[in-house]
Amino acid sequence: MIFKLMIVDDSNIIRGKISRTLTQHNMEIVATASNGEDAVKQFAANQPDVVTMDLTMPRMDGLECIRKLRHMKPDLRILVVSALADKSTAIQALKEGAQGFLCKPFSEDDLTDAMDELLGESHG
Repeated sequence: MIFKLMIVDDSNIIRGKISRTLTQHNMEIVATASNGEDAVKQFAANQPDVVTMDLTMPRMDGLECIRKLRHMKPDLRILVVSALADKSTAIQALKEGAQGFLCKPFSEDDLTDAMDELLGESHG
């Protein structure tokens, strides 16, 4: 199954890395956004199944964006990808509805493993 993915991160480099890694991994990139406001607009237009979400972004942070996206699509799967190693922020993101958390910097393997876990797939 091909999943539709939206990448939300204010770093162009990180968006590129996630995009390159996950397009090889049965994901179709349907949208990218550099802040939460843009993510909400892109989400409405493209209806992705999965979102990677940075937490620290201009205009609307990741936590607020997670709340809004989950309100729009309650079964949305969200993987937080953030440099914040702060446990309380990670826990807050999970409470808001994210299902996974990946710390930056990450390797391609870290990302694919986290995505497999998020989607409930294991390639043993």
